[in-house]
Amino acid sequence: MKISLLAKLKEKFSSKPEVSKTKIVFDTSENFQEETIEKPVQVGGEKMANTDTKITDIDNKFEEEINQAKSSEKGKTQAKVEKPAQTEEIEVIQVDDKSCVQIKGKPVPLEKLVHSYIDDKKEKKRNRKAVLKRKQEKMLKPYQAELIKLQNHLEKTNQKMIILFEGRDAAGKGGTIRRVTRYMNEKHYRVVALGKPTEEQRSQWFYQKYIQHFPTGGKIVLFDRSWYNRAMVEQVFGFCTQKEYDDFMNGVKSFEKDLTTQGIVLIKLYFSVTKEEQAKRFERRKTDPLRQWKLSEIDLQAQDRWDDFTNTKYTMIKHTHSHNALMKVEIKNWIMLSTLKLLSQVLEKSKLWTYR
Repeated sequence: MKISLLAKLKEKFSSKPEVSKTKIVFDTSENFQEETIEKPVQVGGEKMANTDTKITDIDNKFEEEINQAKSSEKGKTQAKVEKPAQTEEIEVIQVDDKSCVQIKGKPVPLEKLVHSYIDDKKEKKRNRKAVLKRKQEKMLKPYQAELIKLQNHLEKTNQKMIILFEGRDAAGKGGTIRRVTRYMNEKHYRVVALGKPTEEQRSQWFYQKYIQHFPTGGKIVLFDRSWYNRAMVEQVFGFCTQKEYDDFMNGVKSFEKDLTTQGIVLIKLYFSVTKEEQAKRFERRKTDPLRQWKLSEIDLQAQDRWDDFTNTKYTMIKHTHSHNALMKVEIKNWIMLSTLKLLSQVLEKSKLWTYR
């Protein structure tokens, strides 16, 4: 601002050679004062305008612009400065031997405030879990759609498929089966979960109780635990003799080869879980009334027999893994992500990608 006004003054007076020089002095307060001003002389009979009047007008205009600039800058500074938020003082008082907090003039028990805060945190956590679950279910849908196509292809080609779900207790077998079959046509699949063998079944050929549930043409059967019970649970807990166990281990590969030779698509899946996660899920089954039916006497001993199950598992996979029926192993700590991987493996192992 100073430079522009000073340039105007210089231009005015430099164009009048007869006018005596005028000295303008600026002080630190951004005002200028006039030191010496001489009146101009007459040129060609014309009289120049009074310099004193011009300088006074410019001085007034200059001061006015400076004041406006100062007031504008002050307004900007005040706009940037925010007033500190007023915080209400919390006062804890005693009412009937209870600690209370005054809120809008009313005493509220401190214990009630704490419970309200905890409930609010739990509600937020539940909402986050619900959002995450919806996202995960959305991720599963493309694979579930492929399973429907697979079903249609099996029906058109009259092929049969068996999927075995084996693994440790509380490893997520049942939940995975529910997600696999969620959108499948119920007329063309069955889920088989056999219980403890009866006395009649004990006297039969070992595989007989499973064969009666095998699929017909165009169908899928999903076994929630299968004949591999003999290689795992029965062996660990002594529900079978050593001879029965040896006979099974020596003959199971031939049995499965016969199945695949007859045109059955056989997929074997083994689900594992960490010891800590298994203990956590068992504890939840004890307290959750909707899950208590899942807890059995064998489950309660699974933690104590952890190492026995581990050794038996490795022996089983080593001796039953074949090109006709591969045993795929899955860690099921993260159920949704493992289900995604499992579905892709089922579709890949089925070798029926021509149904697209």
